[in-house]
Amino acid sequence: MALGLAGGKLSTAISVALRRYVEMEEGRQEGYDEIIVKVGQGAGRKQRFSGVLLGEWGRTQGSRMEIFKVYRSRQGKYVLHVDRSPDWTDDSGADDWLEGLFSRGAWRSYLGLTDSSWGFVQGEATLEVVGTIEELRGRIPDELYDLIAELGRRPAVEDLDI
Repeated sequence: MALGLAGGKLSTAISVALRRYVEMEEGRQEGYDEIIVKVGQGAGRKQRFSGVLLGEWGRTQGSRMEIFKVYRSRQGKYVLHVDRSPDWTDDSGADDWLEGLFSRGAWRSYLGLTDSSWGFVQGEATLEVVGTIEELRGRIPDELYDLIAELGRRPAVEDLDI
């Protein structure tokens, strides 16, 4: 199987695996981790890179949750991963569960004694690479941008004369 993926040549398979190993190990020694994220809808696909997590921010909008993660890659670029949960809806008509519980007949729905319907829009995850911190403005919540921008003002490596 591995030989089939490498065009039938063992030397090609070994050199590709060795190159990948060396790149990842050099990154680890520099303080970077192997990052694997899911992108797309549903099961989607996975993407992998070498980076360090700079910040994470979560929020809800309606019935959907969004998680923003910003990484710095080994090449100095900024990687934005946004994971959006499914967007659920139902026909209960009650915005507040307690209010709905005491409204006329709503308690029957909560006990499963009446018909109800529900649905959702599939969640999705995206990955975007930008060259500068300023390019993140408008793509992430302002609060996260402020935190990330502060980190960007600090040098990645500070040389101490001690």
